[in-house]
This record gives sequence, C-alpha cells and structure tokens, in this order.
Amino acid sequence: MPGGCSSFFCDITRARRHLIVMHIHILGICGTFMGGLAVLARAAGHTVTGCDAGVYPPMSTQLQAQGIELVEGYGAEQLDLAPDLFVIGNVVTRGNPLMEAILDRGLPYVSGPQWLGEHVLAGKWVLAVAGTHGKTTTSSMLAWLLEDAGLNPGFLIGGVPLNFGVSARLTDSSFFVIEADEYDTAFFDKRSKFVHYRPRTAVLNNLEYDHADIFPDLAAIETQFHHLVRTVPSVGRLIVNGRDAALERVLARGVWSEVERFGVEGGWVARPAAEGVEVDESFAVYRQGEREGVVQWQVQGEHNRLNALAAIAAARHVGVPAAQAARSLSAFRNVKRRMEVRGSVDGVTVYDDFAHHPTAIETTIAGLRTRIGGQHARILAVLEPRSNTMKLGVMKAQLPISLADADEVFGYGAPSGRDALGWDLAAALAPLGAKAQAFDDLVALVAAVTAAARPGDHILVMSNGGFGGVHQKLLDALGRRANGRERSAT
Repeated sequence: MPGGCSSFFCDITRARRHLIVMHIHILGICGTFMGGLAVLARAAGHTVTGCDAGVYPPMSTQLQAQGIELVEGYGAEQLDLAPDLFVIGNVVTRGNPLMEAILDRGLPYVSGPQWLGEHVLAGKWVLAVAGTHGKTTTSSMLAWLLEDAGLNPGFLIGGVPLNFGVSARLTDSSFFVIEADEYDTAFFDKRSKFVHYRPRTAVLNNLEYDHADIFPDLAAIETQFHHLVRTVPSVGRLIVNGRDAALERVLARGVWSEVERFGVEGGWVARPAAEGVEVDESFAVYRQGEREGVVQWQVQGEHNRLNALAAIAAARHVGVPAAQAARSLSAFRNVKRRMEVRGSVDGVTVYDDFAHHPTAIETTIAGLRTRIGGQHARILAVLEPRSNTMKLGVMKAQLPISLADADEVFGYGAPSGRDALGWDLAAALAPLGAKAQAFDDLVALVAAVTAAARPGDHILVMSNGGFGGVHQKLLDALGRRANGRERSAT
C-alpha cells in the first residue's frame, strides 16, 4: 500500500465506530443511483423504505428482495412512516406533495449524494470515476481490478457489472469505487453529485457538453469538474485523459494533487503487444515509456483501451501492480447494456447498448463494426433519443454524423408523455437519405426493422431507457418470420 496509509486507516476505524442506525425514507428510490444507495444503506444496518412514481422493475424487484418496503407515488401520508430522515433524489421537485409536506412540517431531509458521502463514504479511500463517457465501464473495470487483487472493494455503479451481478455493494474494505456523476444533486443543491464524494483517487475520463437541461454550456460543466478537483487532497491523485482539451482547461484553473495522464506519451499508453497482433485482442500497457503489462481480452474499441488505462492507473494508486491489473482485465466481463447480445434469431443478432449521446453512438457503432469485421456484415441501428439532452434537441444536428457508419437507421420518438421529443426526428435524420427512417409507433418500428433484417445482420439498439422492450419484440418478430418461412416450406 502507498506510504502514509496506516494513519489514514486509523481514521477509518474511528469513523466506523460512530455509525448511528436510523430509519431513512428515500424519495425517488427506483432510480439507478438512489436504488444503489438504498442497498448500501440496508447493508449498513439502516431501516430503509422508499417511494417512486410508477414503482418499476428491475430496481423495484431488487429492492423488495432486499426487504425494502416500497410505496407507490409521493403521497403526503408517507409522513406517517415517521422516518428519522428523508433522503431526496434529484427527480424530486418543488410541488411534489410529499416534499411539500416535509418542508411544511420542518422535517429533516438531505440529498442522496450528501447522505452517501456522510454515512457510507466517510473514512473510505474513495476512487471516483468522472467523465461524460465511460464512467460505468471504467468504474466496473476498476472495481474488478481491486476485487481480483483481493481488496474486496465496495462500489456504487450506474449499471450492472457482469463480474459482480449487482450495481452496489458494501464491504468491510477500506476501498470504495463510485461512478461520479456530474448531474445536479437535488432541487435544493445544484452542485454536481460528485462534490459530495471526497475522492482520494479521481479519474477524469473525458469532458463534453451534455445535460443541456441543467448546464447552459461546456464551461459550466468545466466549473463543476474544477470543484471536484478542489476536493481531492494533496496526497491524492488525479488520473486524467491527456487528450482532452476541456480537462486541460479544468486543470489550468488549479491543481493541488498529483496528476497522471493517460492516452498520451509520457503517461499511460496502449500499444500493440506484438507485431501483427490486433490491439482489440491484445495490447501492451506502457507508463512513461516502460512496458508494464499486457491486456488480453474480448472488449473492442480505442475508447475501451483508454478506459482500461485509466482503471489500471487508478488501481496502481492503491497498490495493485500494473502488470497484475493488466492480467486481471482478461477476466473482465463488461457491463449489462454495453454491447450486450440479447439474442440471435434467424441469423440476425440483436444487441442492447446504453449509448444516448452522439459521441457514444458513434463510438458504439464503430466498436460493433470492429467486432463483426468486413463490409458485408450490416449494422441496423435502432435509436431512441430519450435522454434529457437529446429530448431538448440540443444535439440533433450531430445525429447524422454519429449514425453515418450504420447501414440502415431506424429512429423512434415517443408521440407523447415524458419521453416525447420536442423536435422533428425525421427532419434531423434526413441528411442520411434513404437509409434512415423515423417512427413514432413502436409496432411499426419493429415491423420495419424485421422486414429489413436479413441473415448475417446485426441490429444495434441504443437507448438509455427500456425502449418499450423493443429488443425482445424484435427477437420475437424475427422468430415468427423464421417459423412462417419454415411452415411455408413444408
């Protein structure tokens, strides 16, 4: 372990002695972050209840399996539960009946990130992964590297790492890995969530404009990242993507910690492991020009190599040798909804991916193109632009560029409700010409994709939501088509 840790871990022991068990009631409990927080609170011995609008699986079933009582809606009668504290998710706004009752009665409440920082992360060596893209994957890699090294980390990740099968875990380990989101904390705290985490190791993966519903421009997000940098102690370390100009601007505003860069010479870089070997199968890890180890895995794309370099560098900060970390990545199984194969029917493979930002969409298509190889295998991209940024139409002009490498494009915009687009999807996709179609009816979308698909095709479904279960609907439709063909043949 790095020098000076003995006194640090003494502080951890003292902090743990002051745990006060309480009953907390979580508003907005079915979100990924708040649901993970609920699991951690329950594991720490607290009584946990919660509510949400439209209590829905899979989070609802996971929470109920943990013995956490869920209430549908935000009725003021939930005050009768008489918790010690209300923990407020950022989905909650003024006008919410339960929140208004809490305020009127002067009852104690706190944001989810603040509660997490004070009651779970306090006294831990926190390894936080921030950035516009790759947070979930890099956090999952980092948690796995620490796990494989025997460090038994706790974690809270905005997805389900397949190596663990859960998105959150509390352990007796002094180490905790957290996906550090820049989205705002709560209606009463407009700072980014990650300012509450106080990391000792902070990964800054990349930085682009996103979250147009709360940030006016990229400069506003850079300010929040600067606030994160300010919370890292002088004995801490920043692991920074050296290729990112926005992150360099963040660092230029002040740095008080050690900095290591990845993706650039003089820092951590990936190179072919041997002559003639494809880097998507095996790559060597170099630090300051010295070869540290070799990664052999089945995860494609330069973006994932950068994620791997960041995770290896962060794991090294807590004492995991880079060579050992590189070996551990051979067993990394990625994350649910990251190029996840949902099934293959009639020679057509259907994938699910969380991509919802134009950069992520372009990167995901490029990664699949690398995986399937050649120009004869076709990619049918099926996209639901439903993130808050996409619904506002801020990035609609970038969609044709991000989807250009797909062979056919099928866009879907809900006609009404909370996921409805405020702009014309067909017009936005028009630069793609005849290879793009737009739909506001899910049944029609499934029928069109099924009619276009032929054996050997790859259907890439991209959305940050459930997309109406379109993945299974496509597999079922492809199955009916195949069965109908077999019946006709007989």
